[in-house]
Amino acid sequence: MLLGCIGDDFTGSSDLANTLAKGGMRTVQYCGVPEAPAEPGVEAGIVALKSRTIAADAAVAQSLRALDWLLAQGCRQILFKICSTFDSTPEGNIGPVADALMARLGAPHAIVCPAFPATGRTLYQGHLFVGDRLLDESGMENHPLTPMRDADIRRWLAPQTIAGVGHVPFATVAAGPDALRGAVEAEAAGGRRLVVVDAIRDADLVSIGRAAAGMQFLVGGSGIALGLPENFRAGGLLSGGGAAWEGAPGPAAILSGSCSGATREQVRRYRESAPVLDVTPDALLSGEMTGEAAATWALQRIGEGAVPLAASSADPAVVTEAQARHGRDRAAAAIETFFADLARRLEAGGVSRLVVAGGETSGAVVEGLGLSALAIGPEIAPGVPALRAADRPLRLALKSGNFGGPDFFAEALAVLGGEAP
Repeated sequence: MLLGCIGDDFTGSSDLANTLAKGGMRTVQYCGVPEAPAEPGVEAGIVALKSRTIAADAAVAQSLRALDWLLAQGCRQILFKICSTFDSTPEGNIGPVADALMARLGAPHAIVCPAFPATGRTLYQGHLFVGDRLLDESGMENHPLTPMRDADIRRWLAPQTIAGVGHVPFATVAAGPDALRGAVEAEAAGGRRLVVVDAIRDADLVSIGRAAAGMQFLVGGSGIALGLPENFRAGGLLSGGGAAWEGAPGPAAILSGSCSGATREQVRRYRESAPVLDVTPDALLSGEMTGEAAATWALQRIGEGAVPLAASSADPAVVTEAQARHGRDRAAAAIETFFADLARRLEAGGVSRLVVAGGETSGAVVEGLGLSALAIGPEIAPGVPALRAADRPLRLALKSGNFGGPDFFAEALAVLGGEAP
């Protein structure tokens, strides 16, 4: 294994796997820290954790376990994969995990770049944009777990880390990999070891990748991986092979726990032509709605030839009200437990295709199903590949809330079923 990656959620990890697989690396996504060594021939291994919103000390412990496993597989470079909208709080978890990984590796510095221009995430003068909006004006300021209230990534990261935060501006990035690398080293020499690097185009990410050749440690969104495969290819280290993809037509269902604007529009669009079950924290916590009841409803619709959608994708104001009544953690746990239970029951009922929206929801579903590893298939939408369970005939799409167009659900079902994307 050449490149070892630690993802702080499951959708971001599959997003990263998609980027690396398209770059020509034989890539496997592991669901949690594996107990056994990797199979031969894996060139990029991604250990997907569900650590983005847990307590910082627990996130650090899980990430260090993942790092130890990846190093045991022979990895030459480590990437800590974070969200392209830098989802975190002033307490963490990005800073504490980055500090711990950097210390364990003995790395002198790390590039930090969440940018992913293909999905509208760009970084300029240290400020993160979503499309033409600053991050804190993009809707992410209303995120129920990690409200992003400052677009200046330097300022947002600083309270989270003891490593110091530096910056390489776009003008230096545009000057090329040598200038960029020199600027990173200069920032680290000045005591600013986590160095935020601007990127507004894919070409910038490729330049960052070239500058990162030989660096021990990186922090970023999946876009930062655009330039990494070429470093290993230039060293004659890539096989050039990859696993073939086969879809699996069969019973399908959609689960949505994201409250992002993009997902809410996808749910609205899907509701126009298919059955949708609305799920609320109130109904779950009162016992009015259960995974068993939802599975019965869904399997009945599947039997009638439909593809049902179970959605907890309310407007952020509604979510905030529910959190105020029940507590943020209790409401979130109820939703995640529900979707994990529902996914298990749907698979037991014969469902062979699952489309899941939302990072936390995807993590709950993967853990609930007990999946160990996922093979990477074709891209459904930027940042969202088709996935195949390694140990059974189940195909999945795990979508970050903000990804995909209005008809993403129908598009994902088609690709999972074997139609060309």
